[in-house]
Amino acid sequence: MTDNLPKKPDPNSRPEPFGEIAKAMNEFFHERPVRGFLQSIDEFFKAPLAGFPVTLKSYDREHHIVAELPGIKKEQINISVLNHSLTISVANHEIVTEEDSLKKVYNKRHKVQEMSRTINLPQPINEKKVKASYHDGLLTIIIPKQPGKKIHIIND
Repeated sequence: MTDNLPKKPDPNSRPEPFGEIAKAMNEFFHERPVRGFLQSIDEFFKAPLAGFPVTLKSYDREHHIVAELPGIKKEQINISVLNHSLTISVANHEIVTEEDSLKKVYNKRHKVQEMSRTINLPQPINEKKVKASYHDGLLTIIIPKQPGKKIHIIND
């Protein structure tokens, strides 16, 4: 015959003092709307903060900058130069309209997405000699290095 009586507590085992509270907190954070809110925060911080990846390679006579811009049109890209820095800006302006079955617009939104990256170089950039090309989502910029002036040291 089996014993259906509750078992005596083991004197060596100690109950976890905050076990019930921890269990309640765990359940709270796994239910909506808190779970949805926490997931949106996670997605925000997982998104790249810089906007788009850029690589810089320096060679003897020039710098090569490659920016990955998939899905971006050439007209949306702006490149500007100021002294030692080059800035790549991307602006995506889109109008989103929602229509009902009778083709009547019931919602219209203007979506704006702007990203930019600034690359600093050790010497001034001559904007007249910078060359840029855009093909298959890759923006390639070639910047010739400026030769510095050589200073001759004289003996006293």
